[in-house]
Amino acid sequence: MLVASNIFIPVMPYLLSFAAGAMIYVVVEELIPEMSEGEHSNIGVILFAFGFTVMMALDVALS
Repeated sequence: MLVASNIFIPVMPYLLSFAAGAMIYVVVEELIPEMSEGEHSNIGVILFAFGFTVMMALDVALS
């Protein structure tokens, strides 16, 4: 068990970066086009931008 943890600890930032990139890809390819379709498409875009701004502010404030 210790051998496996010694192998994966240095690689963990790369694995987490890959997972984050995969999640961003899914959001861009699937959710954003569906959000911008329809009658009230501006509401979704505005709320998405607001949520992104809040999360960035929290990241800066808490780090």
